[in-house]
Amino acid sequence: MEPRELRWETLEALRTSSKGRLSYCRHWLRDEDILEGCMSPLVLSPYSGWVLDRVVGRSAPEALPSRSSTPKESPPLTNRSPSLEKITSASCRGSSPLLSTEPSETKGNEDLSLLEMDQELFSAVLPSKVTEVEGCIRMYEEMHRLKGKEGLRQRQEQQEQMVRAVYDLASEQLKRFDELKELKQHQEFQDLQEVMEKSSKEAQGQQEKLKEEHRHRAKILNLKLREAEQQRQRQEELERLRKEEGQERLRRLYSIQEEVLQLNQQIDPNYRHKDLPRIDLSVYSNRGNQICGLVSGLIRTTSERGFPTQVDVANTERALQEMRGLISSMQQEIAAAVEEKRRRDEEEERQKQKELLKKEQVKAQTPAPAQQSGGKQQKEGLQVKAEESTMQWYQQLQDAADCLFVLQVKKIKTDLQKAATIPVSQISRIAGSQLREIFDKINNLLSGKSVVSGGRTVSVTQHPQGLDFVYYKLAEKFVNQGEEEVASHHDAAFPIAVVASGIWEIHPRVGDLFLAHLHKKCPYSVPFYPALKEGTSMEEYQRMLGYQVKDSKVEEQDHFLKRMSGLIRLYAAIIQLRWPYGNKQGPHPHGLNYGWRWLAQMLNMEPLADVTATLLLDFLEVCGNALMKQYQVQFWKMMLLIREDYIPRIEAITSSGQMGSLMRFKQFLEKCLQQKEIPLPKGSLQPSFWRS
Repeated sequence: MEPRELRWETLEALRTSSKGRLSYCRHWLRDEDILEGCMSPLVLSPYSGWVLDRVVGRSAPEALPSRSSTPKESPPLTNRSPSLEKITSASCRGSSPLLSTEPSETKGNEDLSLLEMDQELFSAVLPSKVTEVEGCIRMYEEMHRLKGKEGLRQRQEQQEQMVRAVYDLASEQLKRFDELKELKQHQEFQDLQEVMEKSSKEAQGQQEKLKEEHRHRAKILNLKLREAEQQRQRQEELERLRKEEGQERLRRLYSIQEEVLQLNQQIDPNYRHKDLPRIDLSVYSNRGNQICGLVSGLIRTTSERGFPTQVDVANTERALQEMRGLISSMQQEIAAAVEEKRRRDEEEERQKQKELLKKEQVKAQTPAPAQQSGGKQQKEGLQVKAEESTMQWYQQLQDAADCLFVLQVKKIKTDLQKAATIPVSQISRIAGSQLREIFDKINNLLSGKSVVSGGRTVSVTQHPQGLDFVYYKLAEKFVNQGEEEVASHHDAAFPIAVVASGIWEIHPRVGDLFLAHLHKKCPYSVPFYPALKEGTSMEEYQRMLGYQVKDSKVEEQDHFLKRMSGLIRLYAAIIQLRWPYGNKQGPHPHGLNYGWRWLAQMLNMEPLADVTATLLLDFLEVCGNALMKQYQVQFWKMMLLIREDYIPRIEAITSSGQMGSLMRFKQFLEKCLQQKEIPLPKGSLQPSFWRS
């Protein structure tokens, strides 16, 4: 085989070797690796020694004759491979053809030095086959390196073109993006501005709506707060009323207990009448003690629980009524025993008289006179005048009033009269605090303190009879308020009455003079119907009946009834009211017992047309509720008596033109009996009045 063919077979063997079959992708290598491979100096493969030993060693004998020959005898260059010829020509020229493709001068110098070394090596081994094989290998590697450089350059150019294209595309896209972004921002700004304007308008509308809603809610809240405050005040008022009512019921319980104890003391189990044998009252005493224990137990229970209820008061009042009934039964039993003793004594006396008569009949032929009855004959019908005790009381009051004289000192008289009467004229229902100030002014004047009246300082101590004068004028002013103020405004009776009652309680002389003036102006308040006496003129008699006579003219009946109504209403209010800030431990100076007595005496007297019905209606409207609570069953018995017996008497003497007052009285009476209740009087002072 020719050496030339052998060399190519060697290259083919290398190519088909396991390493030669490896495929290389230019994209696997980084640019640095490619450049490094191109710039590194050429080195022989480790297998080159094996090739030289196996291939070149066999062809050595063939090469010896040629070595001994001169270089001029070497085979012609035409028989060599084209690559070797190129390398040889390149070596002869002193430069490698690869140097023309090197862009860098530094790289070119290095390659030039390497080629010069290779040229010297080729010069040394050229004649040999080893040198030729190595040259082929180096030529192959150089070709591969040049191809790599060319590929790298193309790739760099391609990458630069691609980068420029991408840069241009990115620049255009960035411009379009900026334009689109600017357009979108402009649109968004306009949209945002429109939305802001719209939202601003909506916000303004919403704000106005919220303001209106807030004002509405504030108004509702204020109303609710006002209602809550009013509800709280009502609750507080109710609580205060409940406490006051509880305290009033507790005081009522204590007063009932005191009365029960006083009544129980009237029961004496060892009672002995001087003319009667011993009466056994142990049953009454035991029952009385039981009632006292019951009342004490109720009070103790209610004190532990708090304020007493109306049921407790009703129970104690029933116990009081039972105690009164017990006392009444005891007194009836004692009276029956006394009556029985008196009857026996009379029987014995009659027996003695009969015996004496029998003895005298023997001596005298005339019969004995008939025994007259010792009892008083029962009068038919009702009384036409007041009882003797009532008339004595009436006369004592009038005498006491007549004993007072009028001061002679005009200046002192005027100042004292103003100081006493002006506060009474200022009494009204405006506030409880104002009423208390008026009461204090009057009380200070009557107590001897100096008061200011009309810009002057006056005192009852300025004259020896100053206090009596003020008593007289103050009582007269109270009565005048009744026939003037109360007659026109029925509600005014209560504030005037409570002040008069408080002054009466502290200064009893004022009360006596008040009654004297009241009885003189209204004799029906006694009750007293003056009789026409001989020598009394008709005008004087009319004044005695309560009429006002001026210039021989008597006032009209309607005006007269109106004044009488005001006076009776004031009197009815006084007997049931007490000054709330006074001492309530003692009894009322002129309490409900006087009202009960007045009502009973009125019903015991023959009625007067138009007057009796009017006064009874006024009195029961003002004082009926208090009398009902005080006397209960006895009161309703009296009411039935009025309806069944007394009203027919009034109807019998009433003409058709005077039926108005009677019809009103009948309607009031029927309504009360039907409802079993006397309503509270209109205008009565409630506990809340005193906190105003």
